Amino acid sequence: MRKLLIIMLLIQLKAYTQTNLKPMKNYLKETEILNYSDVSIQSLIKDKNWMELDTIERVKSIYNFVRDDIEFGYNISDNITATQVLEDGYGQCNTKATLLMALLRATGIPNRIHGFTIDKSLQKGAISGVWYKLSPKNILHSWVEVNVNNTWYFLEGVILDKKYLTKLQEKNKDCKTTFCGYGAFTDNLENPPIEWNLNNTFIQDKGINQDYGLFDTPDEFYAKHKQKLGTFKRFIYQRVVRHRMNKNVEKIRSDK
Repeated sequence: MRKLLIIMLLIQLKAYTQTNLKPMKNYLKETEILNYSDVSIQSLIKDKNWMELDTIERVKSIYNFVRDDIEFGYNISDNITATQVLEDGYGQCNTKATLLMALLRATGIPNRIHGFTIDKSLQKGAISGVWYKLSPKNILHSWVEVNVNNTWYFLEGVILDKKYLTKLQEKNKDCKTTFCGYGAFTDNLENPPIEWNLNNTFIQDKGINQDYGLFDTPDEFYAKHKQKLGTFKRFIYQRVVRHRMNKNVEKIRSDK
């Protein structure tokens, strides 16, 4: 617990020192990954009437959309575009972060990405057996930081959709301490801080074991950091393992 507290304090300090004097336009720019001018994203923004909401309600509505309408699941790669995540209809920490950033920037809300690694133990259950043993111990992880009223807020709680989380809570209702597995690593599974209203949100933060710092865009982050998978393991993950993981996740979500 003391080690986790120190890590979180260091994260807060690094975030503060790296804010610097960068103009806010740096946190609004479109990139190859954050391709928010695409018709699919622009149509979604129009359909949801997000531009008619004030800043706080807009962030809240977009956050809730990415959290719950984009289900928790494993895409083919971390560095896919925002439109690909939207088309898939599911995502994990890194890909949901991409879509969240794109939607926020497309509606005029500045944001940046904070990179980390997390311990693979939080994926146990979603992945098992030999595939779990072969997976890297440290997994690339990120969360979005959004600027509202000159304050940066951490939006990690967007990862697990509520339907999936509710089923996870029901299956582990006797857990009163730290829960680790099935995509969650939290001190409070019964009531994790996943609702945003001018606060930080978390669902996997207890698994963080390395801080890579802040990046203006995911393009910059993935140019510098990648999952520790060789060519063969990456091929197996994309063609076999992630589909098994998604089946395990869906089994929990649809369990009656």
